[in-house]
Amino acid sequence: MDQIVPKNTLICGDATAEMAKLKTESVDLIIADPPYNLGKNYGNNIDLKDRAEYQKFTESWVREAVRLLKPGGSLYCFMGVKFIARLYLMLEEEFNLTAQGWITWHYTQGMGRKKGFSPRHEDILWFSKGDDARFNLDNVRVPQKYYRKRNNMAGANPGDVWQFSHVHYCAAERLPHPTQKPEALLERIIKASSNPGDMVLDPFLGSGTTVRVASVLGRTATGIEINPDYIEMAQTRLIAPFEAFDSLDPRAARTSKDLPKEPSV
Repeated sequence: MDQIVPKNTLICGDATAEMAKLKTESVDLIIADPPYNLGKNYGNNIDLKDRAEYQKFTESWVREAVRLLKPGGSLYCFMGVKFIARLYLMLEEEFNLTAQGWITWHYTQGMGRKKGFSPRHEDILWFSKGDDARFNLDNVRVPQKYYRKRNNMAGANPGDVWQFSHVHYCAAERLPHPTQKPEALLERIIKASSNPGDMVLDPFLGSGTTVRVASVLGRTATGIEINPDYIEMAQTRLIAPFEAFDSLDPRAARTSKDLPKEPSV
């Protein structure tokens, strides 16, 4: 039997305007990595707005995200430290979404500072439309550190602090995009909060990581990106043969300690 290849759609345009064209309650999972308003250069636009303008921009795309989510669907949103507290309250109080988690992505490399502590993490907010959010724990377990009869030896809950390396600038997988995310990080989100065949939307697609991972995992994905150069980049990633994801949780390779010995014959 031929393998069914998920249909993926890449759209070049403004996130809010293009989301407005999609069908209400048609999306199971939204993964958003919007600009953090830090002045980064994204090729055909600079990420720098005054506070009121940035808040209005955020409210506009979140409003469309809430409309598009199915009941029980999830929104995962990456966000920088300057706006994340405001975003949390916005999602909970203004849009009545249900807070499911505040995830910290810890990485071991980052920009050094001479004053203050060097940043080594980004945050991901997980909210759902209604209380009954899908969570496929068995799909994202990591090996237990120690064997105990009381432990679930199918693996442990990975917790809300995740360690994934950046896609290094010298790595073969690194693309010319300033905020490329590691594939295994997206793998965990997609496996946890969607099933094969579900619709996944990324309104700020960037280099195409979300649609690439969603496609490999058998989901149907739609990605929206305002820069046509990044759309071309994502198209190239979609058709490239899959060998392995470009990152992993270092716990995935561990063997539980104190495993019981096999009885001698």
